[in-house]
Amino acid sequence: MTTRTTPAGDIDYETTGVGYESQRRADPRIAARISAALGDTRSVLNVGAGGGSYEPTDRYVLAVEPSAAMRARRPQGAVPAIDAVAAALPFDDRSIDAAMAIFTVHQWPDYAAGLQELRRVTRGPIVLMTIDGDRLSDFWLGAYLPTRLEIEQRRFPAIDDLRAALGGSSRVEPVPIPLDCTDGFVEAFYGRPEALLDPAVRRAQSAWELLSSDVIDTGLARLADDLASGAWDERWGPLRTQPSYVGPLCLVVATPD
Repeated sequence: MTTRTTPAGDIDYETTGVGYESQRRADPRIAARISAALGDTRSVLNVGAGGGSYEPTDRYVLAVEPSAAMRARRPQGAVPAIDAVAAALPFDDRSIDAAMAIFTVHQWPDYAAGLQELRRVTRGPIVLMTIDGDRLSDFWLGAYLPTRLEIEQRRFPAIDDLRAALGGSSRVEPVPIPLDCTDGFVEAFYGRPEALLDPAVRRAQSAWELLSSDVIDTGLARLADDLASGAWDERWGPLRTQPSYVGPLCLVVATPD
């Protein structure tokens, strides 16, 4: 298991996150897995809610989002998000059936305190969608941008650490990523490598903000060359038609004892 440093909220979503609404659309197959993990609960707290991606439409939702810019991007019809942080939730003990945190825990300055707060206010399951850093090296982009791989492995808390902070009983569910995934996180393009050459796609992926322009330019130039020469396809070409990819994306689902 790789040791991760404590995440420190290293992306300022007041000035970044442009294009999230169009590029990071909830994939219905992933959404179905999140919904199943939430079980038959009726009220759900979404912490680090951003623009509301993956919020259930068949339950009562409470949303928490500290970034004013992200709160403003929530679509018409979504519940307004409360301005608060995970480590200090403005809710009573055990007042909500379930909680979810989707692609956000690595942005919390003290993820353990935030998860303990989720457990305090939640009666039932807590569902995290995150990246297993120990599986990131399986993804081909590390061959072009090893610095990105190193940074991401430091950013994402270890799965065992998340489970320990949540307490109770927990399980880890790998999430297959569909080839035509509509949620444009990096690994969603496992079989569509040309997409990562598009600046609009990258602007909706926070990790690029942590890389220098020289590192990005060098790595993407190598990728472009390999795509033009056929070298990428010689090594990873079968991914272009592989229906799904089981890699670092996973759900951590915790229930109280």
